[in-house]
Amino acid sequence: MAKEYDTVIGLEVHVELDTKTKIFCGCSTAFGAEPNTHTCPVCTGMPGSLPVLNKQVVEYAISVGLATNCRITGFSKFDRKNYFYPDNPQNYQISQLYLPICTNGFVEITGEDGNNKKIGIHEIHMEEDAGKLIHDEWEDCSYVDYNRSGVPLIEIVSEPDMRSADEVIAYLTKLRMIIQYLGASDCKLNEGSMRADVNLSVREAGSETFGTRTEMKNLNSFKAIRRAIENERERQIDIIEAGEKVIQETRRWDDNKEYSYPMRSKEDAKDYRYFPEPDLPPVVVSEQWIEEIRSRQPEFRDEKMARYIREFDIPEYDADIITSSKKMADIFEATVGEGANPKKVSNYLMGETMRLLKILEKEPEDIHFSPENLARLIKLTDDQVINSSVAKEVFEKMFEEDVNPEEYVEIHGLKQNNDVEGLKEIIKQVITENPKSVEDYHSGKEKALGFLVGQTMKATRGKANPEMIHLLLKELL
Repeated sequence: MAKEYDTVIGLEVHVELDTKTKIFCGCSTAFGAEPNTHTCPVCTGMPGSLPVLNKQVVEYAISVGLATNCRITGFSKFDRKNYFYPDNPQNYQISQLYLPICTNGFVEITGEDGNNKKIGIHEIHMEEDAGKLIHDEWEDCSYVDYNRSGVPLIEIVSEPDMRSADEVIAYLTKLRMIIQYLGASDCKLNEGSMRADVNLSVREAGSETFGTRTEMKNLNSFKAIRRAIENERERQIDIIEAGEKVIQETRRWDDNKEYSYPMRSKEDAKDYRYFPEPDLPPVVVSEQWIEEIRSRQPEFRDEKMARYIREFDIPEYDADIITSSKKMADIFEATVGEGANPKKVSNYLMGETMRLLKILEKEPEDIHFSPENLARLIKLTDDQVINSSVAKEVFEKMFEEDVNPEEYVEIHGLKQNNDVEGLKEIIKQVITENPKSVEDYHSGKEKALGFLVGQTMKATRGKANPEMIHLLLKELL
C-alpha cells in the first residue's frame, strides 16, 4: 500500500512599500527609471554615508501588523545581515533579526476542509531591498542596477501552517488584499513589489516531526507558485521513496521549464554574522502612536462588502467580485459618486472590465480608465444617445486609452439613429429584400424576426436603436 504524505509549507513574503523615497535616503522609489538614476552615496554603500530612517516605512509596517493581528514591538532595532553579492553594495543588508517591529499575528483563510483556518505570522520586519542584476547572455556578462537598492521592504514570515498550494494561494491573496487596502503597496508580483519564497517539506501522514525543508525563490506569479509547490512536493516524495535524504537547500524555480534547480545549501542565521546596526538608533513606538495609526486604518473588504449590499442594493455576488480588488472597489465607489446607477457600474466592472483584463492578462491594478468617463458612458446609454453594441466598442477604447466617451462618440459619428420615419424606410427595404424571412415570421417562427432586426442593424451600421427596430418591424409586418 502506497504511503500517504503531508505537505508542510511556510512563506517568506517580501513587500515593497509604496513610499515616495527609499528607507534610509531621499532617493526616489519610482519603478521603471533608467538604470542607476535613483541613487546616492547612501543607497550605493559609499564609505562614510549614514542612513536616516524613513518614518513612513515604520507607519506602514505597523499598519500591516495591526491588520494582521500582530503584537507591535514597542522597542525594536535594526541589524546588519552580512553577505557578499554584487547587487548588495554595502556587503551587508540592514534588516531586523533580534527585535522585529511586529510579532505573533495571524491571517484567517478558508482551509482545505472549507472551514476557517488561521495562518500564523511569526514576525514582520523592516529591511532594505538589494539592487538588481541583469544578465546579458549575448555579451556573456552581468550588469547591476542600484535603483532598487534601499527601496523599503517588509518581510512577512509565516508559521509552517499551510498544507497545500490552495492554502498558500488563499493566504497570499488575503495578504495582498489587506496590504492593497491599506495603500502600503500595489503588491504587483510581475513588477517584484510582492515576492514570495516558499519553504516546503513533506512527512508521512500523521507524523508530528517536520521533514527536511527546501526554500524556493524566483516565484513571480500565483501560477508559478502553485506549479513550484506541486513540483517540489513530488520531487521530495520521489527522493524519500528512493531511500535517499532530502537536502536542505535554496532552489531556483524556472517557470518556463517547470523545473527547479539548486542554488546553494541553506545557510543558518549565524552564517550571516548578524550584529546590531551601529548607525541607527532603536525604534521606540508608543501606545499613542499605535492608536493614531489604528484610527487611520481603512475600511477593509468584509466591511466594504457588507456596506455595498446594504447601501447600494447590489447582489452579494457583485459585491464579492468588486471588493476582491481595492482598485475595482475605488472605481465602483467613485463612479457611483458621479451619479451612475450602482448595478450598471457593477455590470461594467464584472462584465467588460473582467473580460478585457483576462484577454490582456492584466490585473485590476492595471486599470487606467477614470470613474468620470465610466459614468459618462453609462449616461450615454441611459439617455439612448448610443446603443449597447456601440457602448461596448466605446468602452474598449476607453479601457485602452481612457478616452472621453462623449467626445469619442461625437467625433466618430456613433450617436444612435432615433429617426422613426428614416428607420421605417430602411426597414421596408429590408422586408422587401428578405421575403423568405417575412414568410417564416408570419408562419410563427420568432427567430425570423431576430434575423430581420440584425439585417436592419447592419443597414444602419449599428447606429439604430434595437428596441425601436423591433417595435417598427412588428408594426410593419
